[in-house]
Amino acid sequence: MPVSSLPPPAKKRKTKDGSLSVQKIEQQLISAVASNSSLNPLADLLELAHAASDARDMSKTIYGLYRVFVVIITNGKLGHGGDEAAKAVRKWIWERLDSYVELLVGLLQDEESTLRKSSLEILFSLQKHLSTSLTKSSSPSSSSTPPPQFHTSHFKNIVQGLLLCPPSPRPQTHRNHEGKTQNDVRDAFVETWFTVYDDIRWCFLREATSTLLKFPPTEHPDLLDNLLSIMERLTTFPTEASELNAWWVEELGAKPPKPKNSKSGAPDEDDEVASSNEDDEDDWRKFFDEDTSAKDSSKGGGVKGRLHKLTFHQSLHSLQAHRAVFTRSWLSFLPHLSSESTSSNRALSTRALNIMHRGVLPHLTRPVLVMDWIGACVDFGGTVGLLALNALFTLMKDYNLDYPSFYTRLYAFLDRDVLHLKHRARFFRLTELFLSSTHLPATLLASFVKRLSRLSLNAPPAAIIMVIPFTYNILKRHPALMVMIHRAEETDGSEPDPFLPQEVNPNITNALDSSLWELHSHTTHYDSAVSALARIFEEAFTKPGYSMEDFLDHTYGTLIETETKRKIKREPALAVELGKNLFPVAATDEEEQVGTSDAVSELWVFG
Repeated sequence: MPVSSLPPPAKKRKTKDGSLSVQKIEQQLISAVASNSSLNPLADLLELAHAASDARDMSKTIYGLYRVFVVIITNGKLGHGGDEAAKAVRKWIWERLDSYVELLVGLLQDEESTLRKSSLEILFSLQKHLSTSLTKSSSPSSSSTPPPQFHTSHFKNIVQGLLLCPPSPRPQTHRNHEGKTQNDVRDAFVETWFTVYDDIRWCFLREATSTLLKFPPTEHPDLLDNLLSIMERLTTFPTEASELNAWWVEELGAKPPKPKNSKSGAPDEDDEVASSNEDDEDDWRKFFDEDTSAKDSSKGGGVKGRLHKLTFHQSLHSLQAHRAVFTRSWLSFLPHLSSESTSSNRALSTRALNIMHRGVLPHLTRPVLVMDWIGACVDFGGTVGLLALNALFTLMKDYNLDYPSFYTRLYAFLDRDVLHLKHRARFFRLTELFLSSTHLPATLLASFVKRLSRLSLNAPPAAIIMVIPFTYNILKRHPALMVMIHRAEETDGSEPDPFLPQEVNPNITNALDSSLWELHSHTTHYDSAVSALARIFEEAFTKPGYSMEDFLDHTYGTLIETETKRKIKREPALAVELGKNLFPVAATDEEEQVGTSDAVSELWVFG
């Protein structure tokens, strides 16, 4: 039976009455806070929220609760101190607030997009109010100004809601995204908070690491995907201390005191804001202290000092501390991808490697820390292995990593499938980069061009069109290889090719003693585009080089389209005049008298 788009009158009256009761209870609670009277109606309002099944009723209730809790927080009802009765009331209010936050976290997975967005905004607004209240309630004896603080326990609930995605408490009709962060929630968090505010980014990376340690991905299969979907969108990581200037909790923007040299400078307020045991935090921060590089020290501004001696406030203003927490989060995340070789982990590894060279390595305290994971990904082969080689090459080029077998691993990718796979364009892009140095030995480069030319014999036309300009560019850059297309020795074809195709070491394949006869054979290729392009080796090498981007996107479809659109300069012959007696047959006397031949001869008469 189809559901009506409008609710029945009885339901409409019930919703209206419920709305009025929400407003009435909200006014009672606001008055109770002002007069310091009983807050028992808070439990009734919270019960209405948990019982609401209609999206409009839920929205009105959670906003009513939000306004009430803001009044309670700003009036200092959750502060420290007081007698036993005040502590009991404060504990009761905290229990109601925890229940409300749990409701909001669940609504992040609701099927109603308006509720998802509203819940996320309320959670972050409460984060600001709770942090400000925590700062005001602290009263250190050594300073007249309370140190700014960040309410970590509330923020931990937000992070777990984004990564673990508990189900919505409201009855759902569609649960297709259960366990995965909703796209609009993720995008709103990344665009509004994660990539904008320095305190949110620092605290999220720290809490995400703690979540990985506390909740095994084997029990929460979508945790890694949810975390990577957020971290791969981080494009605004600071590179200078002056860029640390945006704060969601405004009090944290105040300039922190300089770090103390003695151990007495350890943070007192971290007891309230730390997400894990203080000794554990000291351990990982001491580990990253080993990389206090001169490059970081030379940058002006910001807090400098030993990381494990910085307070929470000082860490937020330290570029080295931001890089340290970023490094720790990635080092905690990556090993989970290689712990099990599944299709899901391969897909996540591909996504991580896609941003590794430009979005991860430049911001790590020591980029070589990810060398082992990247090296393990090379063994996967295929797209994952190729992207891992790209990250490995970046480590070698920019961070002085010594990896002698790099070109041997790259040579192993030149198998019979490489020119048939869909990622061959990416392979040629990266391989051209890897072989661009003019200091590489000629024997090594000869092996690559010879191996590719041999593979081109069984390759589709679109792949051959990539191989030819790729080879031309290498020959142009390395004149020592020109002998491979200008063999002066006359042979009768009986001597075998000296190239060793089964040799895995590209330095001893004897490719330089061979020739590129395979590419020469393409001058008679059935595809005119291939045959015309293959003739460039018969001409003088006057071109500075080909742009590989002009040849990487060809497929059978593009070749056929090019051929059909090509202008014909000279019309081909469509018919040939042939004699009528193409297959003469001796006529019998009878046929000569009649003047006719047999039927088979008649069929073979053209024209």
